[in-house]
Amino acid sequence: MARKANADNDANPGRLKQIALTYKMTRRSDRKIGWILAGVGLVTFGVLFAIGFLLGHPVYGGIIGVLVAFVAAAIIFGRRAERAAFGQMEGQPGAAAAVLENIGRGWTVTPAVAMNRNQDVVHRAVGKAGIVLVAEGNPNRVRGLLGAEKKKMARVVTDVPVNTLIVGDDEGQVPLKKLRTSILKLPRPLAGGQVTQVNDRLRAMGDLMSNMPIPKGPLPKGMRMPKGQNGR
Repeated sequence: MARKANADNDANPGRLKQIALTYKMTRRSDRKIGWILAGVGLVTFGVLFAIGFLLGHPVYGGIIGVLVAFVAAAIIFGRRAERAAFGQMEGQPGAAAAVLENIGRGWTVTPAVAMNRNQDVVHRAVGKAGIVLVAEGNPNRVRGLLGAEKKKMARVVTDVPVNTLIVGDDEGQVPLKKLRTSILKLPRPLAGGQVTQVNDRLRAMGDLMSNMPIPKGPLPKGMRMPKGQNGR
């Protein structure tokens, strides 16, 4: 019991520190966050206290008011903190990967399965919706990356739906803040066992590609392909 109590005490400072860091991060882009949270808390408490007073139970109304005010402020804080985080990540390389890593249980995320010299990148997520390829970068260039990645995967996952999304604010693109929601809204035709099989196939494909005896980059002039690589 004493050990459990000590563990809880050690965890609390960590949670409080995390909340404080999140508040500081949010305040950088949302300067009114403190006033907004205070206003939400005070209004919520005031309304419930007034109701309790009118019903002849001001103490109960005050207690309930404190609890509900805390919950209301926490909800508002969470939403504005999330908005601030997306605002700071937007336009940064790898922002989509950060969102995918927090998509939730049941998804296997592989960042940067394809990339070019301009830092356009494609990430892959596998779940009950099938395979989701998420691209970030120049829309014209990433379409080529998406097409090449789909062609590569077609060798091993011909019977699995492949969804492609391009992160951005233009027409036909998905804003970063809506990326997670858009993926979770996709139809889910696969069962849990099928998801595992897809991941195993893709993992095997990755191992096969990495073990092929082909040097990276352009082939040296005059170099011959090893026997067996050209189908002979």
